[in-house]
Amino acid sequence: MLELKNVTKTFGSFKALDELTLTVPKGAVYGLVGPNGAGKSTAIRHLTGVYQPDSGSVLLDGQPIFENTAVKSRIGSIPDDVFYFSAASLEDMHRYYRGIYPRFDEALYQKLGSIFELPKNTPVRRFSKGMQKQAAFHLTLCTRPEVLILDEPVDGLDPVMRRQVMSLILAEVAEMETTVLISSHNLRELEDVCDHVGIMDHGKMLLERSLADMQGSTVKLQLVGHTPEGLDILHESISGRLKTLIVRGQPWEVSTKVAASKPVYSDILPLSLEEIFIYELGGVNYAVKDILL
Repeated sequence: MLELKNVTKTFGSFKALDELTLTVPKGAVYGLVGPNGAGKSTAIRHLTGVYQPDSGSVLLDGQPIFENTAVKSRIGSIPDDVFYFSAASLEDMHRYYRGIYPRFDEALYQKLGSIFELPKNTPVRRFSKGMQKQAAFHLTLCTRPEVLILDEPVDGLDPVMRRQVMSLILAEVAEMETTVLISSHNLRELEDVCDHVGIMDHGKMLLERSLADMQGSTVKLQLVGHTPEGLDILHESISGRLKTLIVRGQPWEVSTKVAASKPVYSDILPLSLEEIFIYELGGVNYAVKDILL
């Protein structure tokens, strides 16, 4: 299990994390989402042992991560901005990774070479952004990490390679029971692969649970007629006679209350992860605003 427990981190007068608690179950694929500046990258730098918290605990299976070489060797990480030694080729980085990660899988490295098809002796700094990201996946997956932490992992990749990379990640989860944390603004892609989600804002965790529970506890209600009483409405919009309500509650509970009001028409729909994200962050107050120029 990967955990942040009541972690606080400040930079000068700015509080980047405010008693943040985050729990990634073993073998889960966890999506960490939030607006820009929410503290996601700061949280990730704690989970990878780059930052030491001002207070709180950062643990993998109960052991602290910061300055713990044995624990950090079990973690594979791909940051948003991938670092390579300035003159290093892919083959140089291959030798470096093989030397510091005890579980490095040479056979897998050779196998993945036919998928990524990157030049081995060209300095990686000359690669395009997408090629550098491919190189990061090529190297990191071969470390056979028990925990894989990814910050905007498919940024810069073309659609075919994005699908290929996600397929490789899910294969790693299935074969090795790898625990994966993905931070991304592409909520549609996260919805396809994640089974747990955490929503952050202003350095705090707003909501953390399984995706199935999250989608089952908030619904989109469309109806023609009077708005039923007793609904926990997060947002309402009207188009002609049709009302669209975002309602917190189990589908059967909402359906029972709607039936009692005898509407002309009603339908209950599941919310997408993107819709949950928007309405949990304040509904209309976080929505796109019209600006008159």
